[in-house]
Amino acid sequence: MKIGIVGGTGFVGNYIIDALLQAGHELRVLTRPGSEHKLNADANCTAVPGDVANEQHLRDCLAGTEAAIYLIGILRESPQRGITFDAMQRRGAERTIAIAEELGLSRFLLMSANGIDAAETPYQTTKLAAEERLKASTLQWTIFRPSVIFGPPRGRMEFCTQLKDELIDSPLPAPLFFAGLSPLDAGAFRLAPVHVEDVAAAFATALTREDTHGQTYTLCGPDSPSWKEILKALASASGKSKLMLPAPALVLEPVAAMLGRFSWFPVTRDQLRMLLAGNTCSDDGLARLGIAGRAFDQANLAYLANP
Repeated sequence: MKIGIVGGTGFVGNYIIDALLQAGHELRVLTRPGSEHKLNADANCTAVPGDVANEQHLRDCLAGTEAAIYLIGILRESPQRGITFDAMQRRGAERTIAIAEELGLSRFLLMSANGIDAAETPYQTTKLAAEERLKASTLQWTIFRPSVIFGPPRGRMEFCTQLKDELIDSPLPAPLFFAGLSPLDAGAFRLAPVHVEDVAAAFATALTREDTHGQTYTLCGPDSPSWKEILKALASASGKSKLMLPAPALVLEPVAAMLGRFSWFPVTRDQLRMLLAGNTCSDDGLARLGIAGRAFDQANLAYLANP
């Protein structure tokens, strides 16, 4: 199949492109000038210079393809560079969907995120808006909602590596976030980390199965560790011990609201709120796709010992 990909040079996109190339697909990947080196070197993977804000660039990327995959997602805004949740997660996706319809593509796969139904943050509302636009389209769509994604970063930003760099390697105690006034539940909220290769397999599998049309898949790993357990696992995989202390959200939220716009500050206010809400799955999307998820264990975190 000929596939146009928007957002293929990032952490997850790199693995998805690997999986699609191994399955024999021919890819056209929208690539910002200067980012060509981030693209997989393969004869069946063509870089199409352009920007998601430019409709003609998107047409060039999707020209002659049968399917489109939209992977762009950001964790932090940079308005001065035009990088906002609305621009990248909503308008970029809506623009790509419209052009896919215009060009007569049949399939569209969208990377969304687990937990966005709360619709409490711009991150969540823009992801939901992109989903709704796709569902209203004429395309045969599939939506993926992963929890936090982990795996060897290949030189890109990745959940566990970022936590290791910012919290485990820091000389300061690691924060055990908690809501309310009592620290008894500090760090007790749970996440369900899903391995990046399992996410990539989900995308590749969906392209070959008609029963995935019109379906949304939540993607979580087989384990649901607490925040405290995650930090302990990262420290252990890094060969370190780490002091952890309760960190009240009531105190941290105002600080994060003020300093979260700076890249050196580890968490924004919205990220803190989403973390405290937890991120686990009630539906096993990987199992529905016939994929056995990789465990969040020391074997699969070994890459942290050799960054």
